[in-house]
Amino acid sequence: MDRSEVEALLRDVAAGSVAVEAAVETLAAGPMNGSVDLGFARVDTHRGLRTGDPEVVFAAGKSADQTVAILAELARQDGGRPALATRLPDDALLAVREAFPDARVDDVARAVAVGPLPEGRGTVCVVAAGTSDAPVAAEAAFVARAFGATVDRVDDVGVAGIHRLMAVRDRLDAADCLVVVAGMEGALPSVVGGLTGVPLVAVPTSVGYGTSYGGLAALLAMLNSCAPGVVVCNVDNGFGAGVFAARVARRAAVRARA
Repeated sequence: MDRSEVEALLRDVAAGSVAVEAAVETLAAGPMNGSVDLGFARVDTHRGLRTGDPEVVFAAGKSADQTVAILAELARQDGGRPALATRLPDDALLAVREAFPDARVDDVARAVAVGPLPEGRGTVCVVAAGTSDAPVAAEAAFVARAFGATVDRVDDVGVAGIHRLMAVRDRLDAADCLVVVAGMEGALPSVVGGLTGVPLVAVPTSVGYGTSYGGLAALLAMLNSCAPGVVVCNVDNGFGAGVFAARVARRAAVRARA
């Protein structure tokens, strides 16, 4: 149950179309309960009400059966969002396809969504420096779309060929939030941040040679960006960037309609 459903329920009570006792039962079974105990996991069913975004399954380290069970429980919850899982290993991807034939599966992002996607509000543009950054960029794009934003993808526009970035500047300016993904020396967010004033979250990736230190070099470069307004997620955290960007885009769309 999310905020919109609670608001609708309270409006129905105020209008007299739902009895107070029935509303209490609905609330007791939903947000007042807050979690479902599966034995191996306590699924947070209250997160959507608290934050506006439902719980997501981090599948790395979980068995395929555990991932499927948690997804099934989340899919049973109301809220108008698909049940989402990220970082699925190969066996979990196969199990999800078998358990949920209609699920959206992104093999590059290693992410799945069970249930219909919400209407897109606002635009997130995911910008990737190179094709080696594709898994993290795909995760950010998949999550942003599942969390209610429309998504534009701009791939392979790293600073080694800066003319490629200049050719898509109009798409950067058209977005409500940018996710800029880069490994190696991590310079791309600084360049993009100097070209546009669109809110920007940078994501360093663990792509690079030895002294990249698994993305640490890119992380430090982004943290030390001379372009103002650049915020930074952790190494390879496309999920966190996608959530942040979707929230910015959704709010921007609401204000644009006001």
